[in-house]
Amino acid sequence: MAIIPSAFTSRPANTAITSTAVALTFSLAWFLSDFYAWKSFGTGGTPPTWAGYWRMTKIRINRMLLFGKDDLTDPSPLSSSGPKYLEAETIPARQGPRPSIMARTMPQRQVPYKKGTVDAGVEARVKAMMATFAAQYPDLLDLRPSKTEGGSTDAIYAKPSLPTLNAKAKNDKILTTEIAHAHPAEGSLHVWLGQADAKIVVEKGWGMRFPLVFVDKGWTMVYAPRTMAEVDVVEHIVQAGIANITGVEV
Repeated sequence: MAIIPSAFTSRPANTAITSTAVALTFSLAWFLSDFYAWKSFGTGGTPPTWAGYWRMTKIRINRMLLFGKDDLTDPSPLSSSGPKYLEAETIPARQGPRPSIMARTMPQRQVPYKKGTVDAGVEARVKAMMATFAAQYPDLLDLRPSKTEGGSTDAIYAKPSLPTLNAKAKNDKILTTEIAHAHPAEGSLHVWLGQADAKIVVEKGWGMRFPLVFVDKGWTMVYAPRTMAEVDVVEHIVQAGIANITGVEV
């Protein structure tokens, strides 16, 4: 009977332990990197903690299990009926392909454009957009930290005392009277539009639907503009959002 030296019998066990340790190290490094990337782009109103990250990761996994069946660039789930403040004829088709979107579901963000592809002055104009609208329409709008973004950026809100306030805003516990905000990390926006206007925005390539089914369907991601002409279109979209919630066209 042959006796196998103990050094040989322990080698497979040592290999398994080493492989497991390496896998755990890489997994931990990936989770740490993903966690800090999630925090750096804003957490979409979720507390910037490990518990908040895990909540958003579960949503991300659930959407991955759909295997692309819910294409957020598909406008068909949006209704064409109801109030409309955008005319398809006046909104040009956005030039070029849609921007790449960050893999995580929340926060809903696009991949930042490559350096040198955004015209000078565009980023500053987008960052100042909410304050500019609030200053232009002080009787309609308030400027406050965005509730939906956890206070990480400013948003415009309809004044709750407006007699023309959209009934949805009176009863919505998530969006309340928030109309729009911009994301400082990459320049995209979220705007609360009527479904008919949201449909135009998605059809024309300017944005995409929001991924969470319990949020109003009109809550729309608008892609970051690259030129001053695109900022003009984005401002027009925000104006439609203002009209949708305040009930006053601007």
